Order: sequence, then C-alpha cells, then structure tokens
Amino acid sequence: MLHTIFQGIFDTDMTRVISVPNFLLCLGCSLLIGLLFAVVYMYRTRYTKSFVVTLALLPAVVCVVIMMVNGNVGTGVAVAGAFSLVWFRSVPGTAKEISVLFLAMGGGLITGMGYLGFAFLFSFILSMVILLYSHLDFGARKKAALYKTIHITIPEDLDYTGLFGEIFQDYARSWEPVQVRTTNMGSLFRLTYNLILRSPDSEKELIDKIRCRNGNLEITVSKQETTIYEL
Repeated sequence: MLHTIFQGIFDTDMTRVISVPNFLLCLGCSLLIGLLFAVVYMYRTRYTKSFVVTLALLPAVVCVVIMMVNGNVGTGVAVAGAFSLVWFRSVPGTAKEISVLFLAMGGGLITGMGYLGFAFLFSFILSMVILLYSHLDFGARKKAALYKTIHITIPEDLDYTGLFGEIFQDYARSWEPVQVRTTNMGSLFRLTYNLILRSPDSEKELIDKIRCRNGNLEITVSKQETTIYEL
C-alpha cells in the first residue's frame, strides 16, 4: 500500500520508480549541502535572511526536480525553461550571489542524479575554495582607502572646467570628472570626481584647499563604490 501511494499515475512497467528510502536519502543529502553553502555564504558577507533560507533550500528543490524528471528529455527541457523564467523574473544580484546560486543548483543536480558522494565532494571542495578566497580577500582592490569620490558645490559664476586641476595634481595620483549638475534652483553647481589619493593622510588638507576655492560651500568625500552589477 505504501509503495502505491508514491507511484505516479502515469507510471508503466517500463518506468523506474524511485523508492521512498532513496528519495529521502537524496533529499536529506541535498538539504545538508544547501545548509553548507548557506553557512559558507554568510562568512564575511552582508546577507538577508530570505536569501540564506532560499540558498539552503535550493539544492533540495533541484534534487527533487531532477529525480522526478528521471531521464525524460521532454520534461527536462520544460523544467529548464521554467527555471529560466524564474531567474529572469528575479532581482539582479551581486556576482557572489549568482555564483553561490549556481553552486547550490549544481549540488542539487548531482544529488538528484544519485551521485551522493560526488555531490558532497563537489560541495566541500567549492566551499573550502570560497572560504579561502574570502579569507585572503582575493580580488579586493589594493589600498582601497586611497580611492575616493568627492562632491564639490560651487557658485554658478565659477567656470568649473579645470577649476580644481592644480589642487588635484598635488594630492591625487589621478582624477576623473564623473558628473556635473545644477542645484538650489540653478544657483549652484555640484561637481563629482573620482580620485586616487597619493596618501590617505592628505584628505583633510585637500578639503581645506578646495574650501578656499569654492567659497566654503559644501564638500562631501566618500568611499569610491564600484557597480555591484558588474561581472
């Protein structure tokens, strides 16, 4: 009776039916793999609870889908299309989030195919590599404290072209104008530059020099951010 409960209504004598113990074994292994990836992702990363829970459950979902496909090519193509629709409906994330999602799907795929040993080996090796790269700050920009974005407010009667070039030349290795916009009903200009400072200790002196030239109007210095959607 228990065996017939988990048998599909479209199954035939030529169809291989997954036993309940094997189903539970694969499902449990995929949940452990998802938990492993979730814990690894949380290491030195800003995260949300919903994303971590989703990451922990994703291998189990993929595992069950692969087990249900069970060699049916047509069903497999349909499932791939469904996953693509879900992916393009999601909010764009960082490169790390995308890579961890693919790793979780890969772990669930291997588990669903029944290769439990390979699934754990794959998950363990990739998790250790992620932890190693995170610990070593692999790919991090060196001397990030020197990379600054500065916003300078000037009166509308000042010609901003090359206005601060001499000052930047003394305190920055390189600089790049990013944006010019009007503010305060057009009576002021707000200039934005990306700088690479020569020394992090010269920031205060740089601000003082700019204040003398822009009439002591507002100046904002912040950490230079890279675009999170770059891959």
